Amino acid sequence: MILVKLKNLNYLLIFLIILLSFIGAAGLYSAAEGSYYPWAGKHLIRLIIFLLLAIIISLIDLRVFYKYAYIIFILSLLLLFSVEIIGVFGKGASRWIRVFGFSLQPSEIIKVTIVLALAKYYHNLRFDKIGNPLNLFVPLLIVILPFVLVFIQPDLGTALSILLLGILILFAAGVKIWKFILGLFVSLASIPILWNFVVKPYQKDRIISFLNPESDPLGRGYQLIQSKIALGSGGSTGKGFLQGTQSYLEYLPEKQTDFIFTLIGEEFGFVGTIFIIILFLFVITICFYISIKSSHIFGRIIALGVGSNLFIYVILNISMVSGLMPVVGIPLPLISYGGTVMLSIIISIGMVLNIELNHNLKKLSDHAQG
Repeated sequence: MILVKLKNLNYLLIFLIILLSFIGAAGLYSAAEGSYYPWAGKHLIRLIIFLLLAIIISLIDLRVFYKYAYIIFILSLLLLFSVEIIGVFGKGASRWIRVFGFSLQPSEIIKVTIVLALAKYYHNLRFDKIGNPLNLFVPLLIVILPFVLVFIQPDLGTALSILLLGILILFAAGVKIWKFILGLFVSLASIPILWNFVVKPYQKDRIISFLNPESDPLGRGYQLIQSKIALGSGGSTGKGFLQGTQSYLEYLPEKQTDFIFTLIGEEFGFVGTIFIIILFLFVITICFYISIKSSHIFGRIIALGVGSNLFIYVILNISMVSGLMPVVGIPLPLISYGGTVMLSIIISIGMVLNIELNHNLKKLSDHAQG
């Protein structure tokens, strides 16, 4: 049975994940000025470990994930809450906790469990009941609680990505569009209150620098200006591997994490960046295709949620480093250095592989509908 499942795995999806991760390792090798230490070597080791974990996840009976979806979500929510108590402070926020000597960012893990919890909820909800406003309470709670906990860390970028992920899943589940429009008006009306009483000073600086980075080119506008210079200097085909001047002369900030797309753009130009975008689009398209192919709501929402999460990561990161939105600290998945982001993405890909293997599974539990 296991051998049959291994034979039927989507190896194209696995290959794309490996290829993107190898591109990330090459970028990290370049960021360290031609050295596997301290980033590229760890990145490749994590890839091997996490990919094996994803394959194991793909072989587990899907009904196990269905049965324990809410429990997994609650545990990840408690983990996120623990950041407020035992979190490690760094880069202006408390986002990490130490687990067995390793740094873990619960705000990245919670995205996967949000998808799981919403998938189970809508799997058990009859389609004609989705329009009932009372049936929005639980899904909104599943999204809003993590959003608030992440926002107060403070981590505006991750909080925004959680909110966008929740909105996309609710829309795909069948929630009427007028409810989103109403929510948009409420959000716009609350902007003055948020700006004056909730948004932190450094977050205000980021927004102001986005609108006019040249007003403080050596201060709050420095990151964005240097990023655009590096991207523009790459031209069509780039300066060549290990030849990026902005990164080697230390002008480019956070080149191993949030701004690695800029480093790749400088060294491989427009062609290199478009190639990466195309690879991500292939992965996202496969996730959406598996979602459509699944015969049960649980699988459809998980695959769609994983694809949507990846889409949000890519759009926010590329928009951020190219000056289309404020710098909010969103990494480029599988390419940027960071263990928790890679773990959450590859684990979620394992779930998608599982769903494809079980796309014809008609019954998840005695009470399930779909």
